[in-house]
Amino acid sequence: MAKDMFLLWASGSPPCWRIMIALEEKNLQGYQHKLLSFDKGEHKSKEVLDINPRGQLPAFRHGTNVINESGAACMYLENQFKSHGNQLIPSDQAEQALVYQRTFEAFNAHQKMVDVVMYAFRVPAEEKHEATEKRNKEAATTEFQLWEGYLQKTGPYIAGKNFSMADVVFFPTLALAFRLGMRQTKYPKLGAYHGFLKDRPSIKATWPTHWLQEPPLKDPLKDV
Repeated sequence: MAKDMFLLWASGSPPCWRIMIALEEKNLQGYQHKLLSFDKGEHKSKEVLDINPRGQLPAFRHGTNVINESGAACMYLENQFKSHGNQLIPSDQAEQALVYQRTFEAFNAHQKMVDVVMYAFRVPAEEKHEATEKRNKEAATTEFQLWEGYLQKTGPYIAGKNFSMADVVFFPTLALAFRLGMRQTKYPKLGAYHGFLKDRPSIKATWPTHWLQEPPLKDPLKDV
């Protein structure tokens, strides 16, 4: 079963991490995988392109089924292995609606974070504009304030009383945001949520190893 799965991934990449958490939650350990480096351009290798023609990570295959979008892969794992491990999509109608809403909404938070980080890391200094940088940071701040509010209403998980697909998708983005300088003191509910979940077995088992060894080089989210 898990031996028929193959994942090409990069350490610290939230999309890759989501799939790894989902695999752990569904008790699908033992899958084949290979760690690649963005810095070395390995995500553009033929090995990746043969599975994911976009040249992006993750690249995931189960048997002959290829599912490279992280959200789609996580939903696939939940649907194909419903009787395995932990249920990530609840059966109750109201709970299910909230989990779906938060799961897909989490991609907004990820994109707002990426906008700030990519502008800081990828745009040359001479091409940067203060107004654009400010606008990106304000958009990210508004987004994470929204999630702070969600936890005040639900909790302890992002979509209610049980760990769900919404947490699988959202947590890696939040963890990276805090690593890159977003202050937990500014978002106490999100900070507590992060502290609560980081020791969950599926998250602890898949925690990016280089995060334990290397401090971040920059803190582009310190003003978010």
